[in-house]
Amino acid sequence: MNVIQKPSWQIPESEATPEHVFHNRRSFMKGAAAGLLGVGAFGAGIGFTPRRGLAAEDPSAGLYPVPRNEGFTLDREITPEGITSQYNNFYEFGTHKEIYRAAQALETRPWTVTIDGLADNPMTLDMDDLLKKMPLEERLYRHRCVEAWSMAVPWSGFPLAELVKMASPKASAKYLRFETFMDPEMAPGQTQGWYPWPYVEGLTLAEATNELAFMATGIYGKPLQKQYGAPLRLALPWKYGFKSIKSIVRLSFVEEQPVGMWEAIQASEYGFWANVNPGVPHPRWSQASERLLGTSERRDTLMFNGYAEQVTALYPEWKTDMSLYR
Repeated sequence: MNVIQKPSWQIPESEATPEHVFHNRRSFMKGAAAGLLGVGAFGAGIGFTPRRGLAAEDPSAGLYPVPRNEGFTLDREITPEGITSQYNNFYEFGTHKEIYRAAQALETRPWTVTIDGLADNPMTLDMDDLLKKMPLEERLYRHRCVEAWSMAVPWSGFPLAELVKMASPKASAKYLRFETFMDPEMAPGQTQGWYPWPYVEGLTLAEATNELAFMATGIYGKPLQKQYGAPLRLALPWKYGFKSIKSIVRLSFVEEQPVGMWEAIQASEYGFWANVNPGVPHPRWSQASERLLGTSERRDTLMFNGYAEQVTALYPEWKTDMSLYR
């Protein structure tokens, strides 16, 4: 009889976060913006009506559900879709957590993804052509927000390493820079000048090719809904959620370390590495524990969000100086 020993980070599917809870981190910037610059009706989440109607069914709908990769399981129940789908951050559309209504203005077709920079095989792909090229699978992942709440969700998509491989980065490429769309007419949050739009994030190539780095195209057995960052977002379960950039339109292989949007706003609170670390508090709150979305339960935060087995080797100095990699 074969005995399968699960890695320490695996969690029971029964403990994943409900979808309706997934949808609220904007309170800090909302308060800061209100104090410094004043927040109008849009910033407060009042009076915004999407300028465009709901789109037709996603053309990729027939691809889902996709096979589950049983190598990625959970130690908690999946958070219900009804919770996570109505508790989201998407600053392009506003600073409140109930952003799912405003996010319906996002137009996800046509959608192209450009891969450029220090790569031997740069390209621009239609989103649906990209989906045809990638090995789609489902993974159960924890998600930990820097605001100290967490959830567990079933992402569908493909390993980021597959995209890196297809692009064939040059030896001089050290980082992968991600960029989201820029369309202030569609996304009124992008008219707010105190944010350095468009949203940018970055990883080292070692992080980008780690087995956990995942490009999400679906969730709960369906195409990614708009409030989750359709049609293509990043899922990095060992990092705080702001690193998992939404609605990606460009990936660039670069030599210099990219500066993410939140890092540009306040590097002391939202650093480049943003690894989940209970021993390093946020300057304004503890990260030692987390609230499970949709419940009153709190749990101790795990180093690297419970994925230490997969990623510790990426950060050889963290044990001697926990302030590194924050």
